[in-house]
Amino acid sequence: MSEKPVPILMYHAVASDPNEATRALSVSPQAFAEQMAVIADRGLSPLNTADLAARWRSGRPLPERPVLITFDDGYEGVHRHALPVLAKHGFAATLFVSTGWIRGAYDTGGGLDTMLDWGQVRELAATGVEIGGHSHTHPQLDQLDDGTLRHELIHCKEIVSDELGTVPTSFAYPYGYSSRRVRQAVRETGYGQALAVGNGLARRRQGPYALHRVTVRRSTGAEEFERLVEGRAIVRNFAGDRALTKGYALVRRARQVRRKAIRSRV
Repeated sequence: MSEKPVPILMYHAVASDPNEATRALSVSPQAFAEQMAVIADRGLSPLNTADLAARWRSGRPLPERPVLITFDDGYEGVHRHALPVLAKHGFAATLFVSTGWIRGAYDTGGGLDTMLDWGQVRELAATGVEIGGHSHTHPQLDQLDDGTLRHELIHCKEIVSDELGTVPTSFAYPYGYSSRRVRQAVRETGYGQALAVGNGLARRRQGPYALHRVTVRRSTGAEEFERLVEGRAIVRNFAGDRALTKGYALVRRARQVRRKAIRSRV
């Protein structure tokens, strides 16, 4: 019997009045509450990232209708607006934090809007939200040299461990970009699983370090959201995104080859 695919929802900001940098990838508090109500009404069972990966590794069965709710970066609205809704429904979720964007001692000033502080991250963790890594400064990891790449991964993991007292086991690639080298570094850093974007359903055969997600954005309407959680018409919904991703991947690979050639001549 083939393994059932799982929709992994990728959220960013949850905000009434987001700034221009985050608007397209934000959802309003009302839309988020309505979307969570759809998940509840349809009898879906939210898991966190570590639980999904553990079940696939061990062969333990998934719930009849699994879904994952994930948030990237660490925007303040996840605590202000999303947490009460998740708590109301008793839903599991995963928050992937860019540690250099979280307000506090490690803040590099790179956050795109109002970000969480570490007290809020701890409160999210205390309610059962899984806290995963999302690098330190949110770079394009596949464009970094080996030393900088490992620093981004290790520093993020160490900060989360120090602040929460638990070691993060899940990771999400900033911008969704990875490569074989990046995935190997993530594995060697000690993360057990990692999420890309891909705008497709997650399947066990993708491997634990390249699981696909689907993007929820401000333009995602009620009917489209229902299709996403039902796993229907995913390819059609994201046809434009896939074409852009493939084209940009070629550009990025060309940049990497050019940089390697320059370094070899120095």
